[in-house]
Amino acid sequence: MKKVFSIIIAATMFVAAVNFFSCTHDTSEEVKPVVETNYPADIEAIIIAKCATAGCHNTQSKNGAGGLDLSTWDKLFEGSRGGAVIIPYRPDYSTFCYYTNTDSTHGLVLQPTMPYNGTPLSASEYSTLKNWIQNGAPDKNGFVKYSDNPSRKKFYAGCQGCDEVTIFDAASMLAMRYVHVGNSPMTEAPHMVKVAPNNQFWCTSFLGSNYFQKFSTADNSLLGQVDIGFGSWNTFAISSDSKKAYVVDFNTGIISFVDLDNMTKQNYNFGFSYPHGSALNKTDDTLYVTAQQGNSIWKIPVNDIFNFDQKNFTGGMHRFHEITFSPDGSKYFLTAQSTNLILAISTANDSILASIPVGVFPQEMGISQTHPYLFVSCMEDLGTFPGKTGAIYVINYNTLQVVGTVYTGHQPHGIAVDDGNNRVYVSNRNVTSGGPAPHHSSVCGGRNGYITAIDMSTLQLIPNFKPEVSVDPYGVGITH
Repeated sequence: MKKVFSIIIAATMFVAAVNFFSCTHDTSEEVKPVVETNYPADIEAIIIAKCATAGCHNTQSKNGAGGLDLSTWDKLFEGSRGGAVIIPYRPDYSTFCYYTNTDSTHGLVLQPTMPYNGTPLSASEYSTLKNWIQNGAPDKNGFVKYSDNPSRKKFYAGCQGCDEVTIFDAASMLAMRYVHVGNSPMTEAPHMVKVAPNNQFWCTSFLGSNYFQKFSTADNSLLGQVDIGFGSWNTFAISSDSKKAYVVDFNTGIISFVDLDNMTKQNYNFGFSYPHGSALNKTDDTLYVTAQQGNSIWKIPVNDIFNFDQKNFTGGMHRFHEITFSPDGSKYFLTAQSTNLILAISTANDSILASIPVGVFPQEMGISQTHPYLFVSCMEDLGTFPGKTGAIYVINYNTLQVVGTVYTGHQPHGIAVDDGNNRVYVSNRNVTSGGPAPHHSSVCGGRNGYITAIDMSTLQLIPNFKPEVSVDPYGVGITH
């Protein structure tokens, strides 16, 4: 019985792969010549002759070929129904390579091999395509996609399992870059990715590293890193002037104060019991940190770090995971991962305004400036959507009432609110069984996760958007 089931699963995945990337081969269709493809000549000779053919990846036939049109360089970068197929500079994360490769020593090999039902590419042809992507997959004039507007709106997904950050163009919702982060050949696990308020850089902290890193939002170059000591650096807060970062170590109970201009550790405090979530108040003078193994938060004056207050809350063993402030700063919210509550707290006197029931294991939060919505990921919830693991709860932060729930995917965690495009991006970790089988293998081992998005006007999932990313997408950041 198990063997039969395995055969059925394998057949199903094969059919899905064919539908995602392959051709229908409508041989009755005539190919219309393309005057200008914008490909470099050596790339054009391969793609136009072997891929953008009748019944396959041309404009007329793309709907039967995974939605992928390869008739021009510009069409290529519109992607397929599964998202981007080429990531400039990263053939190891470009599915275009996976399907045209027939030699596993050169990278991942996926079936069906392209050209579908045709002669596979020669080793020389595959090498030409791979080297082209390695060099940015430029057009015939040397232009690399997405390099023309360094200030474009982007969102970022940190993939803990492979030490990668996937960067999406918010306008097209396509993955545009993969950036390898960390320093060690061992996995360091980027846990949080956050863009500074000035939009000039993004930072990441690691679960297993002694470094805190800073990257340019313009070109993703490493701008600097600071050794803050080995630890499980879960979260961090950045000051509104983008000059300071406060980084929290869950395991040793240390909070490091970092000068972001010079990338130096200025100060630190220690002795906190399992600190996790962190946020600065409206005036940037107090750092709030949650106790994930208890019922308290710490309020730490940034100019007098040893003179802090500890505030305890009643109502059960909450184990506060994360904290965020309302846009006006009048209240803050805590995810209580053991009592399955969101606590709304008055900033003025730390009194509980409401204890709002949500799904199981509430984790991350995202807040909108244009809608009165607080979005909460309940990563292990099994009851809101029967047969599914996870739910996003939507709370009106003015009325403190739940106004909606959305199933975004298996084990939702990171949340980024895009007010400009009226969307909310969610990383779905997909690390446990029960979630969808990844479309393809990972280059570093483990199960790939995926990103989905919510339309804030309807509080419904945006259809046809479910790009697969590397292993264990956890934190999500966004430019402002």
